[in-house]
Amino acid sequence: MADYKLTVAGLGPGDAGFITRETWARIEAAEHILLRTRIHPTVEALDAAEISYETYDAFYEEADDFDLLYERIVDDLLTRVRESDVLYLVPGSPFVAERTVQLLRERAIEAGMPLEILPAMSFLEIIFAAVGLDPVHGLSIVDAMDEEAVAAPPAQDLIITQLYSRELASELKILLMEQFPDTQEVIYLHHLALPDQSVRRIPLFELDWQDDIDHLTSLFIPYTPSYWEST
Repeated sequence: MADYKLTVAGLGPGDAGFITRETWARIEAAEHILLRTRIHPTVEALDAAEISYETYDAFYEEADDFDLLYERIVDDLLTRVRESDVLYLVPGSPFVAERTVQLLRERAIEAGMPLEILPAMSFLEIIFAAVGLDPVHGLSIVDAMDEEAVAAPPAQDLIITQLYSRELASELKILLMEQFPDTQEVIYLHHLALPDQSVRRIPLFELDWQDDIDHLTSLFIPYTPSYWEST
């Protein structure tokens, strides 16, 4: 039986111009393409180029638990690669906040299966440019759904990702208010690198008042040592 290969690549942070030339060449050459989700702006470039693909969006509609969802996606990918080469595309970079890719690496090592992961630009580089941040001075990156990480006292600049709904923003705000004053200035980052990009400085208590929160929204909270030294 032929040995087939699973390749993972990233679609960049949102604008098609950030897809690497290597990834685009693989997309054009691939016979079987699977997208974790088509709910990402860069997918419009695939459609414009008449690239054929399948997605796992139906899995999302049926899932009650994200952990089980990601396991199901990985199981399906490993089943498909037994019959053909597969190119699996994820938003952003495969190396940043991509649980399915983490699981794939673990399973590939266990099975001795060939797995290639191509580097890509993540949303982090776009955030660095938007807020003028050099991460060499220290940075924490946490998922908005990770309550323990969000509630921990900050020790450096903080980026909170996956702020996908006003309900989640409300829960997040309550957790953050245990560590920051209500009027703490935070930087609201929405649709970075897209035509409707918005970078807004708002007080923390207004976080869940924002009307445009979606899956392409993040939050940056600069570390203020003077505040923590006085508490």
